[in-house]
Amino acid sequence: MPTPTLEGPRVRLEPLTLAHLLEPVLLAPEVAHTWRHFRDVLKTPADLRTWVQNALKLEAAGTGMPWVTILKSPTAGTPDKVVGTTRYIDLDLNNRTVEIGNTWLAPVIHGANVNPEAKLLQLTYAFETLKLRRVALKTHHENLQSQAAMRKLGAQYEGTFRNHMIMPDGSTRHSVWFSITQEDWPQVQQGLKSRLDIDGSLASL
Repeated sequence: MPTPTLEGPRVRLEPLTLAHLLEPVLLAPEVAHTWRHFRDVLKTPADLRTWVQNALKLEAAGTGMPWVTILKSPTAGTPDKVVGTTRYIDLDLNNRTVEIGNTWLAPVIHGANVNPEAKLLQLTYAFETLKLRRVALKTHHENLQSQAAMRKLGAQYEGTFRNHMIMPDGSTRHSVWFSITQEDWPQVQQGLKSRLDIDGSLASL
C-alpha cells in the first residue's frame, strides 16, 4: 500500500523519499534538539540517510507510512517549506491498528497549529479511509511537551512501559502511551476541527 499524500488548508503530508535528504531543515542546528528523545542517533547526513532508508524499508514491507510535513505558502510564487516529519508505525490491517510516531517539527513553527492539522489529516485517513480501530502514540517520559500535546489532542493515557528502551547515550527511557480508538474518534475529530476551523476552511475534512 503506497503512502498517500494528505492535503489540508495549510499543511500537506507528502510521502518521504531520499530526495528529501536535500532539505536543509532536516539537519539544521536549531532542529538538532528535537531529535534528543528519538532512539536513533541523528547527527550527520549519513545518520539521516540511514534513518530514511529504514523508514522506506518498513513502507515497502507494508508496516509503515512515512511523510514529510510541509507548510504550504500563503503567497503565490513563494515555495512551500518542509518543516518536519511524521509516520505510521506498526501498521496492522488485520487487527486494524497503527501508531503515529517519529514526529518532529522545526521550532520556528511550534504553536502555529501545524501539528494539530497534520494529526487531523493522519487520524482522518486512519479512521475513515483505512477503517482502523485504534491509533496509538507514545513518547519519552521526559518529553512533557509531547505528552501535553497528546492530551490536548484528545488521546487517552494508557500507561507507562517502565525500562522500555535504552537510549543511544545509555540512559533508560520509560515510554508513556496514549491512544485514540474508533469510539473516541468523533469527539477527537470535532475537537480538532473546533481548534483549527477559524474560518470554516476545515469543514470538508
